Amino acid sequence: MIHFEDVSKVYTTSNGPVRALAGVSLDVAQGEFVAVRGPSGCGKSTLLMIAGGLAVPTSGRVAVAGEDLVACSPSARARFRAEKIGFVFQMFHLLPYLTVLDNVAAAARPEQRSEARTRALTLIEQFGLTDRLRHRPAELSAGERQRVAIARAMVNRPQLILADEPTGNLDPKSAATVLGMLAEFHRDGGTVLLVTHEEQAAGHAGRTILLSQGEIDRDEGSGSD
Repeated sequence: MIHFEDVSKVYTTSNGPVRALAGVSLDVAQGEFVAVRGPSGCGKSTLLMIAGGLAVPTSGRVAVAGEDLVACSPSARARFRAEKIGFVFQMFHLLPYLTVLDNVAAAARPEQRSEARTRALTLIEQFGLTDRLRHRPAELSAGERQRVAIARAMVNRPQLILADEPTGNLDPKSAATVLGMLAEFHRDGGTVLLVTHEEQAAGHAGRTILLSQGEIDRDEGSGSD
């Protein structure tokens, strides 16, 4: 599902170049649940952004679901993301002026708009949010907002979910609920790449990759080191 070959990423800043990733090679198979851990600034979020086509590497090759994301045009990457990938972020990124139903349905691809609300209603019911259907994000708890964000990520039936610290702002009970939802997506055959600093969250993954200073320090659960 995900193939990184000698991927490096360098950001240009006013204080000079900053190396976020340094020659990372990585494969994530279809149907895997992989956690990426490491200290702040080690390159976790950059790795996730490159895997999702939200950033391009400075060098190296990236393929996701067989698509060469480096060779794609920005518009082609955007179409690919809409068709194949669901994103979940720590800060939710819900539209504040839309209801729960409209936030979830808004992520649907244009060709799926006719069935989007039906699909959104199904996910909202599945995630226990039916009584919040007409509420706006400001009227929801943090855990409820994250459940809405996951429903939005799933509305297009993606093959891959990329989650960046999805439990970082949640209490333990809400965090367990969100992780359970990602685990259920995985059990149904989906691929999950989870960036987290929390050991409990990583415990849901079948494999954990430890990053240090932009490099893979350990790959636990894959049989390699």
